[in-house]
Amino acid sequence: MIKFGKRNGLHLPKEKQDKIKEIKKRMSDLSIDFSKNLNEENTVLEFTEKDLDGLPEDFIKSLDKTDDGKLKVTLKYPHYFPCMKKARNPNTRKQLEIAFNSRCVKENTAILEELVKLRHEKAQILGFPTHSAFVLDMRMAKTPEAVTSFLSGLAKKLQALKESEMSLFLEYKKEECDKYGYEFDGKINFWDFRYYMSMAEEKKYAVDHEKLKEYFPMKVVTKGLLDIYQELLSLEFKLIEGAEVYHPDVTMYSVTDKDSRQLLGYFYLDLHPREGKYGHAACFGLQPGCIGPDGKRQISVAAMEANFTKPTEDKPSLLTHDEVETFFHEFGHVMHQICAQADFPLFSGTHVERDFVEAPSQMLENWCWEKEPLSRMSAHYKDGSAIPDDLLQKLLDSRKANAGVFNLRQILLGTFDQTIHRMNQADTASIFSKLSEETLGFPATPGTNMPASFGHIAGGYDSQYYGYLWSEVFCMDMFYSRFRKEGIMSPKVGADYRKYILQPGGSLDASDMLRNFLGRDPEQEPFLISKGLSTLKV
Repeated sequence: MIKFGKRNGLHLPKEKQDKIKEIKKRMSDLSIDFSKNLNEENTVLEFTEKDLDGLPEDFIKSLDKTDDGKLKVTLKYPHYFPCMKKARNPNTRKQLEIAFNSRCVKENTAILEELVKLRHEKAQILGFPTHSAFVLDMRMAKTPEAVTSFLSGLAKKLQALKESEMSLFLEYKKEECDKYGYEFDGKINFWDFRYYMSMAEEKKYAVDHEKLKEYFPMKVVTKGLLDIYQELLSLEFKLIEGAEVYHPDVTMYSVTDKDSRQLLGYFYLDLHPREGKYGHAACFGLQPGCIGPDGKRQISVAAMEANFTKPTEDKPSLLTHDEVETFFHEFGHVMHQICAQADFPLFSGTHVERDFVEAPSQMLENWCWEKEPLSRMSAHYKDGSAIPDDLLQKLLDSRKANAGVFNLRQILLGTFDQTIHRMNQADTASIFSKLSEETLGFPATPGTNMPASFGHIAGGYDSQYYGYLWSEVFCMDMFYSRFRKEGIMSPKVGADYRKYILQPGGSLDASDMLRNFLGRDPEQEPFLISKGLSTLKV
């Protein structure tokens, strides 16, 4: 509490406190403007049908037309990403990529660069050398140096994987250019990136996701998932019939410890979309598990929200494999909320360091990539048959698709975020382009500035983008070093996981929790193995 007070300047003289308030107000206004500009951005590009060769017919049919018969393509995700993945004509992709990474370039570049100055100024008033040092002081990483070492170390190790992927992309590009008569420039550009990633996935793995969906009816997935969690964490879930819920689609369950019979909490499952509902998947803690004013333990209550397809008259709700993974991940947060046994609300449930909060749930995603759990969560919606072995194997193999370039792009964004937040002012476009060349091997397209639409660093995730990879490295270490070795359904490892990772909530530092569970300091090796690096020299 003292630390929080100092981070708001409560120990400083009034004029400095007033200055901090003024800076925070200005930063808040700028962040709102940044987001508003992006939301209101409405550029439309016009293409002929030939320009959009390679895109599926239903996509082409869904596009509005101009008076002279051209097709209108916006820069919103449902238009942009399919085009970048499937449009065969490199000039079409180039036009789209330049427009996409120039969204709000004038106004938002100015906003982001003012935010960098203000964040630095506030950090200095509070006694920190940089904004990055200010943010990381409350994170698991602790220092900017630790994050730099983490990102640059991983980048070096992933280069070998990236090189092999990029040479494959170039082979594909040469074949495409020869086949369709486009000029071959001998390099991969920003506008080629997603197109050849998508081609590599299809050619190397050929996972038929529409077919796979038929094996994941919602009822089967939900039963399998709840059974796996109960077995793994020695818990018992009970559906509460006739419970008072906030919508007819919602179900409510109690959670008790299998051995002691102690009631630990309740959770709601709210899995289908409806008007006015939160649009993503998430877990919300509704009541913290902690010691109440009367000295008795208050139980935890959580809700899992998702927007999975509703059943129809002739088909049940069918989930994609991505959605199964999302379900498993978000339910992991529910378990964190309910299994935590901290004394104070401040440390209840998922109230851990921000760069560790995803690790426990990311770790549990691994069950969606293993044969035994997948077989327990699947059955064809018509005849109850199992996923065919060849389809299942293709799915499991596809996890390593484009791992080098994908993770290096994450490293590029994390490094950019750290770099600008250790400066008192920044030319964001030139810094991003230079880092892109160093990390991916090609610069940003001239005239663009991707950071002008990088919502994370204007909207509250500043100096923290590294956290996605940081927590994934720890989650892979936990999975490979304990569950993979001792059995992924081992109740003993599950009990240790519950005791050392979930139970403390935020009452211990994450590094101590990991040490207690692993029996040693965390390592990066399992993460690299999970990306397919075990066969390459690193």
